[in-house]
Amino acid sequence: MKKLYLLVLSTLALVLSVWLMHHTLSYDSSANSILVGSKYWSDFGNALPLVRSFSYGSNWTWEHPLFPGEPTRYHLLFYYLTGMLEKVGLRFDLALNIPSILGFFFLCLMIWSMSLRLFKRHSVALLSVLFFLFNGSFSWLDFLDKYGFSLSSLKSLVHFPSFGPWNGSQISAFWNLNIYTNQRHLPLSFVVALVIIYILYSSKPKLIYFVGILLGFLLLSNQAAFGIAALFTAWLFIFSSHKFKIIVSLLGFLPFLTFSLRFTQLPNPPFYHPAFLYNGPLEFWPIAKYWFLNFGPHLILIPVGILFSLRRTWKLALPLILLFILPNLFQFSPDMINNHKFFNFFLIIGSMFSAYLIVRFKPLLILLPLLILGGIVDFFPVKNDNYGGLSDYPANPDAKFFVENTAPDSVVLNSWWLDHPASVAGRKIFMGYSYFTWSYGYDQVTREKNALQIYRATTKSSACELLNKFNISFVELNDRPESFINPNRDLWGKVFTPQYSNPSSGVNIYNIKASCPNSSS
Repeated sequence: MKKLYLLVLSTLALVLSVWLMHHTLSYDSSANSILVGSKYWSDFGNALPLVRSFSYGSNWTWEHPLFPGEPTRYHLLFYYLTGMLEKVGLRFDLALNIPSILGFFFLCLMIWSMSLRLFKRHSVALLSVLFFLFNGSFSWLDFLDKYGFSLSSLKSLVHFPSFGPWNGSQISAFWNLNIYTNQRHLPLSFVVALVIIYILYSSKPKLIYFVGILLGFLLLSNQAAFGIAALFTAWLFIFSSHKFKIIVSLLGFLPFLTFSLRFTQLPNPPFYHPAFLYNGPLEFWPIAKYWFLNFGPHLILIPVGILFSLRRTWKLALPLILLFILPNLFQFSPDMINNHKFFNFFLIIGSMFSAYLIVRFKPLLILLPLLILGGIVDFFPVKNDNYGGLSDYPANPDAKFFVENTAPDSVVLNSWWLDHPASVAGRKIFMGYSYFTWSYGYDQVTREKNALQIYRATTKSSACELLNKFNISFVELNDRPESFINPNRDLWGKVFTPQYSNPSSGVNIYNIKASCPNSSS
């Protein structure tokens, strides 16, 4: 009976994982069009160039294709693996969806396994997975404020009622399933972090030798998850009876560290920035109210659950508490919102303590609706999301030009940001979407100034000098570029001659080697 029970739950988790990822990203083979959910479109603007830089392009030095010329400041391993899947023949959506599906599915299984290992109760494990899938925030209050008690409005809900800080809500946008469908590398990274914690907490002697390799995987696939795993590893090492094995396992970490030092840029050092996205007086009760709105009853149940379970779980208590305190004190990247990953993982393990407390004290089951209602409300905007299509190679003539007429390692100066045909073709573009490049820690302001110097150059020689300086192989100029560019149309329309023009899209592409005689591009 237990085996059947686990089989049913595993099947449901797999079906949900397949549906979530396919619902967000699919493909119209008849039109060679990538179908992207509207809520995934912004993050897709980063995923597409990353994947294609490995599958269609040449990116063996792991430069970010939205900011070439410098070591990457972004974790690329997941997208490298995805790009390799497309390179060996999988269609783009399958290459990206399959690892995403497996990541989300195994995350559900690891939450089940970890909570079962901690508390030895299937009911706790079931609730832990339920709390992961349906967040406990008070987003349902924002829904009621906007729509009242309307079941029809809930069923047709398209936008998240709580999407702070962008829609003015105090409740942040980072607790619903949209985080895992958009940040495709995140579920698999959390799986690996949980596996590391599970191995060290359970003191599995043979498996301990894999800890170093797993930490190395995280170093290159998600820097926040690496920091989380490193925190738990350091703490559990103190109490481990297998210290020598853990030290030996770190030999497996060295190749990843060597690669990281060679091809990646160290992240910016953290700095003091209290209270995450809370915007108000730095006083205890207003901040407590903010987190109560965001975490719901979990804010109380988690610490109380820790206290009541300390005899069996005390080794996890301190790093778990630090996982909430540290990102409430420090900003770990140029954009504070990236701290959400620490809170997401805090909730994953913390909710296991909420589940334990509820199972131990049955009257607390009365809180169950409050612990999942926010997630139920937040599920419908994911379910009701609609697609937009992006014409793929070879149906996209502009991307087709880049694939068939440019070298895989070419750098293209681009006049617009998102879903550029050069990105579809796996070529690197000189200036990616400014939010991406800024939030990853690149000097986005200087890069855009360099691009404007080229587009606004007054003479061909000055433009060529800059193009050669930045190793730009091709220049693309659209009839409707980003509004801030204001190119010198006399130069690019009369002096430079495009190698390719598409009247339908308004795209003109200039070959720098042909246009600038001394170019080595």
